[in-house]
Amino acid sequence: MVNLDGTLICRLRTERPLVLCLTNGVVRNFTANLLLAAHAVPAMLEDAKEAEEMLQTCANALLVNVGTYSAAQADAMRAAVASARTHSLPWVLDPVAVGLLSPRTALCHELISLYPPALIRGNASEILALADQPALTRGPESTDACEAALPAAQELAQATGAAVLVTGPADYATDGLQTHAIIGGHEMMTRVTGIGCAMGALAAALCSVADNALQAAVACAQVFSLAGAQAASHASHPGSFAIAFLDAVDSCVLAAEFTDDRSS
Repeated sequence: MVNLDGTLICRLRTERPLVLCLTNGVVRNFTANLLLAAHAVPAMLEDAKEAEEMLQTCANALLVNVGTYSAAQADAMRAAVASARTHSLPWVLDPVAVGLLSPRTALCHELISLYPPALIRGNASEILALADQPALTRGPESTDACEAALPAAQELAQATGAAVLVTGPADYATDGLQTHAIIGGHEMMTRVTGIGCAMGALAAALCSVADNALQAAVACAQVFSLAGAQAASHASHPGSFAIAFLDAVDSCVLAAEFTDDRSS
């Protein structure tokens, strides 16, 4: 049974952070709806100067997802990461299909060197490839087991200072020293476009209110695990599951209760 970090989720619900999402065109709508369901605020921009200005004035966190990036969007990503560095804002990297395609692999390494992300979220193959280790991938799909990517995730976390969230049938969150396994969710989550990418957006929102990025990674995986299982109990096909999943995220956030663990 997954135990949700009620204190952090309550903080998310109360503070409603604004997340600037530079993400792929396939998933923008679902990602925005996921953030709204989680009681955060989405912003979807493409222009480099607008992204810089938003990070300077009102954004609390940044998501960079390279799923369908163009040359213009890559420029916006560079500008946004530089602005996040200037204003000390957390950002999350989702290295979609890294390793399979060399231009996006180079871009991700460039962005990490510019300003290391607070958190990196990817499937096992993406994490292995980002850590410059052999990986088996089929586009955005992983053919590597999550457990096989754990050493690479730990090395990547230590090298970048980021928390790394490896997602799949089981999710693993690590900062290179501590590692947490989050078991749950449902197979149906793999049959709806955008659920994995939207996870990066929620991770960014949580990074902006968490004590540290590892805490955010664990809480993000907890919400998705609980919501996936809950949605599957109400919907048995992909279309209805997508709607049920958003409803379940909302329910998880609304049901979270503040718990003070400092006395334990």
